[in-house]
Amino acid sequence: MSSSKRYGSCRNVWKKKKCILFSVLIFLIFVLFIKYTIETTTKSFNEQSPAKCLFCQIASGNRTPPVLEFENDEYVIFKDIRPASTHHYLAIPKKHYESLKVLNKSHVGLVSRMYSGMVDFLGSKGIDTSDAVIGFHIPPFISQHHLHLHGISPISEMGFWDRINFLTNSFWFKSGKDAIDSLERSEL
Repeated sequence: MSSSKRYGSCRNVWKKKKCILFSVLIFLIFVLFIKYTIETTTKSFNEQSPAKCLFCQIASGNRTPPVLEFENDEYVIFKDIRPASTHHYLAIPKKHYESLKVLNKSHVGLVSRMYSGMVDFLGSKGIDTSDAVIGFHIPPFISQHHLHLHGISPISEMGFWDRINFLTNSFWFKSGKDAIDSLERSEL
């Protein structure tokens, strides 16, 4: 067999592998989209209103558990009930904002303080933030209609689906730093 035929055969094998990988990626994105679409469409509008918002109740101290690990005038931090890794915390503002999509340039300070507060909080727990995912899901890929920042570590202990679910800088999950940068570029 000549080298050009072998090279052509290798090229075809590589094309098939790329096609399979691309198909798997598209399938995974489709599964995530369906998962979040089902979660968000099965909730009625009343469940999403600030008066009935689960995270508003937690932030105001009207619902326990979870135990608030940190609290100040703007936001609280608590453990996620469905952790994606050994350490998984949420920072939520006390004021109701549905998601990053409703924020603008005037909210840069809040999001910056939530982000730096999460980094400081994880550090105070002895958690290495260089091996952490800190960020926000982007609608429609949100499970709660109340702004919440995830702090998850270590990445190495996250399962396959969680790594996809919290894939930083995908179209469904944005790092805290990128969220701040986007808000700084937005209008008032």
